[in-house]
Amino acid sequence: MNKAELIEAIAKQTKLSKADAERALNATTDTIKKAVKKGDSVQLVGFGSFSIVKRSARMGRNPQTGETIKIKASKAPKFTPGKAFREAVDGKKK
Repeated sequence: MNKAELIEAIAKQTKLSKADAERALNATTDTIKKAVKKGDSVQLVGFGSFSIVKRSARMGRNPQTGETIKIKASKAPKFTPGKAFREAVDGKKK
């Protein structure tokens, strides 16, 4: 499912126009991005949580040349699915 299909599904389920559904989806994703970038965690009970993880600097290897390289420390977004979401995907519960 791509973004357009998601917007269409939201519009159909909520009886919103596609434009309103797109604005709602964009507002949701923008708010989550801003909160995580700020260092906050966003928790949606039953769905999951969005957070940021810090990756420390480390040594790596260039796969083409075999040369050892230094990889800088970085931050990355992380999504952890909630129990209800995991069970729904696994087929254990409705």
